[in-house]
Amino acid sequence: MLDNLRIFITAAEQGSLTETAKILSMTIATVSRRVTELERALGVELFHRTNKGLTLTSSGNEYYRECANSVNDLNQRLISLDASINDIEGPLRVVVPVNIGSGPLNEFWQIFSSKYPQIALSISLIDANESVMSKQPDIALCSGQQENSSLIQNGLGNITPILVAGPTQKGNLPKTPQELTHINTIAGDIFTDWTLENLDDKSKYNVLKTHTHYCNDMSVSLNLARAGAGIALLPMSLVHDAIERGELLHVLPDWHGPARKISLVWPYQKTISVRAKVFRKTLIDFLDEQPWFESI
Repeated sequence: MLDNLRIFITAAEQGSLTETAKILSMTIATVSRRVTELERALGVELFHRTNKGLTLTSSGNEYYRECANSVNDLNQRLISLDASINDIEGPLRVVVPVNIGSGPLNEFWQIFSSKYPQIALSISLIDANESVMSKQPDIALCSGQQENSSLIQNGLGNITPILVAGPTQKGNLPKTPQELTHINTIAGDIFTDWTLENLDDKSKYNVLKTHTHYCNDMSVSLNLARAGAGIALLPMSLVHDAIERGELLHVLPDWHGPARKISLVWPYQKTISVRAKVFRKTLIDFLDEQPWFESI
Protein backbone atom coordinates (compact mmCIF):
# COMPACT_ATOMS: atom_id res chain seq x y z
CA MET A 1 0.00 0.00 0.00
CA LEU A 2 2.80 2.43 0.89
CA ASP A 3 4.55 1.82 -2.44
CA ASN A 4 1.30 2.47 -4.31
CA LEU A 5 0.83 5.71 -2.40
CA ARG A 6 4.37 6.77 -3.27
CA ILE A 7 3.67 6.05 -6.97
CA PHE A 8 0.37 7.96 -6.79
CA ILE A 9 2.00 11.03 -5.21
CA THR A 10 4.82 11.04 -7.77
CA ALA A 11 2.33 10.68 -10.63
CA ALA A 12 0.19 13.51 -9.22
CA GLU A 13 3.22 15.78 -8.99
CA GLN A 14 4.60 14.86 -12.43
CA GLY A 15 1.29 14.63 -14.30
CA SER A 16 2.77 11.90 -16.45
CA LEU A 17 3.07 8.13 -16.31
CA THR A 18 6.26 8.32 -18.38
CA GLU A 19 8.00 10.77 -16.02
CA THR A 20 6.81 8.85 -12.98
CA ALA A 21 8.25 5.63 -14.41
CA LYS A 22 11.61 7.34 -15.06
CA ILE A 23 11.84 8.81 -11.54
CA LEU A 24 10.92 5.55 -9.81
CA SER A 25 12.90 3.31 -12.20
CA MET A 26 9.78 1.37 -13.20
CA THR A 27 8.06 0.52 -16.45
CA ILE A 28 5.11 2.64 -17.57
CA ALA A 29 2.93 -0.47 -17.42
CA THR A 30 3.90 -1.10 -13.78
CA VAL A 31 3.13 2.48 -12.79
CA SER A 32 -0.25 2.36 -14.53
CA ARG A 33 -1.11 -1.00 -12.93
CA ARG A 34 -0.16 0.15 -9.41
CA VAL A 35 -2.21 3.35 -9.72
CA THR A 36 -5.19 1.29 -10.88
CA GLU A 37 -4.72 -1.07 -7.89
CA LEU A 38 -4.84 1.92 -5.53
CA GLU A 39 -8.00 3.27 -7.20
CA ARG A 40 -9.70 -0.11 -6.83
CA ALA A 41 -8.67 -0.35 -3.17
CA LEU A 42 -10.07 3.12 -2.47
CA GLY A 43 -13.15 2.72 -4.68
CA VAL A 44 -12.60 6.06 -6.44
CA GLU A 45 -10.98 7.34 -9.62
CA LEU A 46 -7.89 9.40 -8.79
CA PHE A 47 -6.83 10.60 -12.26
CA HIS A 48 -8.31 11.80 -15.52
CA ARG A 49 -6.21 10.10 -18.20
CA THR A 50 -5.76 11.92 -21.53
CA ASN A 51 -3.25 11.94 -24.33
CA LYS A 52 -1.67 15.00 -22.71
CA GLY A 53 -1.07 13.19 -19.41
CA LEU A 54 -2.67 12.88 -15.99
CA THR A 55 -4.78 15.33 -14.03
CA LEU A 56 -6.23 14.73 -10.60
CA THR A 57 -9.94 14.20 -10.14
CA SER A 58 -11.62 16.03 -7.26
CA SER A 59 -11.30 12.84 -5.18
CA GLY A 60 -7.69 12.45 -6.26
CA ASN A 61 -6.90 16.03 -5.36
CA GLU A 62 -8.45 15.61 -1.89
CA TYR A 63 -6.61 12.35 -1.34
CA TYR A 64 -3.31 13.90 -2.44
CA ARG A 65 -3.69 16.80 0.03
CA GLU A 66 -4.41 14.38 2.87
CA CYS A 67 -1.55 11.95 2.36
CA ALA A 68 1.27 13.68 0.43
CA ASN A 69 3.00 15.30 3.38
CA SER A 70 2.63 12.22 5.56
CA VAL A 71 4.04 9.86 2.94
CA ASN A 72 6.91 12.20 2.04
CA ASP A 73 7.72 12.58 5.74
CA LEU A 74 7.64 8.80 6.16
CA ASN A 75 9.94 8.36 3.16
CA GLN A 76 12.42 10.78 4.70
CA ARG A 77 12.27 8.90 7.99
CA LEU A 78 12.88 5.62 6.17
CA ILE A 79 15.85 7.15 4.36
CA SER A 80 17.25 8.39 7.68
CA LEU A 81 16.66 5.00 9.30
CA ASP A 82 18.36 3.23 6.41
CA ALA A 83 21.37 5.54 6.74
CA SER A 84 21.49 4.91 10.50
CA ILE A 85 21.31 1.13 10.06
CA ASN A 86 23.85 0.95 7.25
CA ASP A 87 26.35 3.54 8.47
CA ILE A 88 29.36 2.02 10.24
CA GLU A 89 29.76 5.21 12.26
CA GLY A 90 27.45 5.58 15.22
CA PRO A 91 26.39 4.08 18.55
CA LEU A 92 26.14 0.40 19.44
CA ARG A 93 24.43 -0.75 22.64
CA VAL A 94 25.75 -4.14 23.80
CA VAL A 95 24.67 -6.26 26.78
CA VAL A 96 26.98 -8.99 28.10
CA PRO A 97 26.94 -11.22 31.23
CA VAL A 98 29.39 -9.77 33.74
CA ASN A 99 31.31 -13.05 34.14
CA ILE A 100 32.08 -13.04 30.40
CA GLY A 101 32.28 -9.35 29.60
CA SER A 102 34.73 -8.54 32.38
CA GLY A 103 37.77 -10.80 32.20
CA PRO A 104 37.34 -13.28 29.31
CA LEU A 105 36.45 -10.53 26.81
CA ASN A 106 38.96 -7.91 28.01
CA GLU A 107 41.16 -8.44 24.95
CA PHE A 108 38.15 -8.48 22.62
CA TRP A 109 37.03 -5.00 23.69
CA GLN A 110 40.49 -3.68 22.87
CA ILE A 111 40.53 -5.42 19.49
CA PHE A 112 37.07 -4.21 18.52
CA SER A 113 37.52 -0.59 19.61
CA SER A 114 40.87 -0.41 17.80
CA LYS A 115 39.44 -1.92 14.60
CA TYR A 116 36.27 0.20 14.63
CA PRO A 117 37.06 3.51 16.38
CA GLN A 118 34.07 5.12 14.63
CA ILE A 119 31.65 2.91 16.60
CA ALA A 120 30.66 4.36 19.98
CA LEU A 121 30.23 1.36 22.29
CA SER A 122 27.77 1.39 25.18
CA ILE A 123 28.45 -1.80 27.16
CA SER A 124 26.13 -2.98 29.92
CA LEU A 125 27.28 -5.87 32.11
CA ILE A 126 24.43 -7.80 33.71
CA ASP A 127 24.21 -10.64 36.21
CA ALA A 128 22.52 -13.99 35.66
CA ASN A 129 19.14 -12.83 36.99
CA GLU A 130 18.74 -9.78 34.77
CA SER A 131 16.85 -9.79 31.48
CA VAL A 132 19.11 -9.05 28.52
CA MET A 133 16.35 -6.93 26.97
CA SER A 134 15.94 -4.72 30.04
CA LYS A 135 18.76 -2.51 28.72
CA GLN A 136 17.23 -2.31 25.20
CA PRO A 137 20.44 -3.37 23.44
CA ASP A 138 21.12 -3.47 19.72
CA ILE A 139 22.72 -6.88 20.30
CA ALA A 140 23.35 -8.99 23.40
CA LEU A 141 25.57 -11.92 24.37
CA CYS A 142 23.75 -14.52 26.45
CA SER A 143 24.74 -17.53 28.50
CA GLY A 144 22.32 -20.45 28.75
CA GLN A 145 19.09 -21.16 26.90
CA GLN A 146 16.92 -18.11 26.21
CA GLU A 147 13.18 -18.80 26.40
CA ASN A 148 12.11 -15.40 25.02
CA SER A 149 10.37 -16.10 21.69
CA SER A 150 10.66 -12.44 20.65
CA LEU A 151 14.42 -12.79 20.22
CA ILE A 152 16.46 -13.94 17.24
CA GLN A 153 19.13 -16.27 18.63
CA ASN A 154 22.46 -16.91 16.94
CA GLY A 155 24.17 -19.80 18.76
CA LEU A 156 27.95 -19.41 18.82
CA GLY A 157 29.15 -22.33 20.94
CA ASN A 158 29.59 -23.52 24.52
CA ILE A 159 31.61 -22.79 27.62
CA THR A 160 32.19 -25.76 29.93
CA PRO A 161 32.42 -25.36 33.73
CA ILE A 162 35.21 -27.25 35.52
CA LEU A 163 36.24 -27.85 39.13
CA VAL A 164 39.09 -25.74 40.49
CA ALA A 165 40.92 -25.20 43.77
CA GLY A 166 43.79 -23.10 45.09
CA PRO A 167 47.41 -24.37 45.09
CA THR A 168 47.39 -24.71 48.88
CA GLN A 169 44.89 -27.57 48.56
CA LYS A 170 47.15 -29.67 46.35
CA GLY A 171 47.58 -32.38 48.98
CA ASN A 172 43.89 -32.56 49.81
CA LEU A 173 42.25 -32.92 46.41
CA PRO A 174 39.51 -35.50 45.76
CA LYS A 175 40.23 -38.46 43.51
CA THR A 176 36.56 -39.21 42.80
CA PRO A 177 33.40 -37.04 42.57
CA GLN A 178 32.00 -38.88 45.59
CA GLU A 179 34.71 -37.36 47.80
CA LEU A 180 33.40 -33.85 47.10
CA THR A 181 30.70 -34.54 49.68
CA HIS A 182 33.29 -34.32 52.45
CA ILE A 183 35.31 -31.36 51.11
CA ASN A 184 34.65 -27.61 51.35
CA THR A 185 32.91 -26.39 48.19
CA ILE A 186 31.91 -23.01 46.77
CA ALA A 187 28.60 -22.57 44.88
CA GLY A 188 26.90 -19.69 43.07
CA ASP A 189 23.67 -18.67 41.33
CA ILE A 190 24.24 -20.65 38.15
CA PHE A 191 26.14 -23.62 39.56
CA THR A 192 24.24 -24.44 42.74
CA ASP A 193 23.31 -28.00 41.82
CA TRP A 194 26.40 -29.81 40.64
CA THR A 195 25.79 -32.47 38.00
CA LEU A 196 29.15 -33.70 36.77
CA GLU A 197 29.77 -35.67 33.58
CA ASN A 198 32.68 -37.95 32.83
CA LEU A 199 34.63 -37.05 29.70
CA ASP A 200 35.22 -40.68 28.68
CA ASP A 201 32.08 -42.71 29.35
CA LYS A 202 29.62 -39.77 29.71
CA SER A 203 28.40 -41.14 33.06
CA LYS A 204 26.97 -38.54 35.42
CA TYR A 205 27.21 -37.92 39.13
CA ASN A 206 25.07 -35.53 41.19
CA VAL A 207 26.95 -33.92 44.06
CA LEU A 208 24.30 -33.88 46.79
CA LYS A 209 25.42 -31.66 49.64
CA THR A 210 25.07 -28.30 51.31
CA HIS A 211 27.92 -26.21 49.94
CA THR A 212 30.30 -24.62 52.42
CA HIS A 213 30.29 -21.20 50.73
CA TYR A 214 27.85 -19.45 48.43
CA CYS A 215 28.37 -16.33 46.33
CA ASN A 216 26.30 -14.74 43.56
CA ASP A 217 29.41 -13.30 41.87
CA MET A 218 31.72 -15.71 40.05
CA SER A 219 34.78 -13.49 40.38
CA VAL A 220 34.41 -13.64 44.16
CA SER A 221 33.99 -17.43 44.00
CA LEU A 222 37.16 -17.52 41.91
CA ASN A 223 39.07 -15.55 44.54
CA LEU A 224 37.74 -17.78 47.33
CA ALA A 225 38.94 -20.87 45.47
CA ARG A 226 42.30 -19.24 44.76
CA ALA A 227 42.67 -18.51 48.48
CA GLY A 228 42.05 -22.15 49.39
CA ALA A 229 38.51 -21.76 50.78
CA GLY A 230 37.24 -24.77 48.84
CA ILE A 231 36.58 -26.29 45.44
CA ALA A 232 34.49 -24.27 42.99
CA LEU A 233 32.67 -25.17 39.78
CA LEU A 234 33.38 -22.29 37.41
CA PRO A 235 33.29 -21.69 33.63
CA MET A 236 36.50 -22.44 31.76
CA SER A 237 36.42 -18.89 30.39
CA LEU A 238 36.90 -17.50 33.88
CA VAL A 239 39.58 -19.89 35.18
CA HIS A 240 41.69 -20.84 32.16
CA ASP A 241 44.29 -18.08 32.54
CA ALA A 242 44.55 -18.58 36.31
CA ILE A 243 45.24 -22.30 35.76
CA GLU A 244 47.91 -21.45 33.18
CA ARG A 245 49.57 -19.10 35.69
CA GLY A 246 49.49 -21.75 38.42
CA GLU A 247 47.06 -19.74 40.56
CA LEU A 248 44.42 -22.48 40.38
CA LEU A 249 44.48 -26.27 40.10
CA HIS A 250 42.18 -28.21 37.77
CA VAL A 251 40.39 -30.69 40.04
CA LEU A 252 39.08 -34.02 38.70
CA PRO A 253 40.01 -33.15 35.09
CA ASP A 254 38.04 -36.15 33.79
CA TRP A 255 34.83 -34.56 35.06
CA HIS A 256 33.04 -31.33 34.14
CA GLY A 257 29.73 -29.55 34.64
CA PRO A 258 27.00 -29.09 31.98
CA ALA A 259 28.15 -26.90 29.09
CA ARG A 260 26.59 -23.44 28.90
CA LYS A 261 25.32 -22.37 25.48
CA ILE A 262 26.58 -18.97 24.35
CA SER A 263 24.44 -16.98 21.90
CA LEU A 264 24.07 -13.56 20.38
CA VAL A 265 20.48 -12.30 20.44
CA TRP A 266 18.52 -9.31 19.18
CA PRO A 267 14.77 -8.51 18.93
CA TYR A 268 12.79 -9.90 16.00
CA GLN A 269 11.33 -6.49 15.25
CA LYS A 270 14.71 -4.77 15.23
CA THR A 271 16.72 -4.64 12.00
CA ILE A 272 20.30 -5.54 12.83
CA SER A 273 22.61 -2.65 11.91
CA VAL A 274 25.91 -2.91 10.07
CA ARG A 275 27.57 -1.97 13.39
CA ALA A 276 25.98 -4.97 15.10
CA LYS A 277 26.97 -7.18 12.16
CA VAL A 278 30.67 -6.27 12.40
CA PHE A 279 30.45 -6.74 16.17
CA ARG A 280 29.07 -10.24 15.63
CA LYS A 281 31.75 -11.12 13.05
CA THR A 282 34.62 -9.79 15.20
CA LEU A 283 33.32 -11.58 18.30
CA ILE A 284 32.93 -14.91 16.48
CA ASP A 285 36.49 -14.63 15.12
CA PHE A 286 37.78 -13.85 18.61
CA LEU A 287 35.92 -16.71 20.31
CA ASP A 288 37.09 -19.20 17.69
CA GLU A 289 40.68 -18.58 18.85
CA GLN A 290 40.01 -19.00 22.58
CA PRO A 291 41.03 -22.31 24.24
CA TRP A 292 38.17 -21.97 26.72
CA PHE A 293 35.47 -21.75 24.03
CA GLU A 294 33.92 -24.62 22.04
CA SER A 295 32.65 -23.22 18.75
CA ILE A 296 29.62 -24.77 17.10
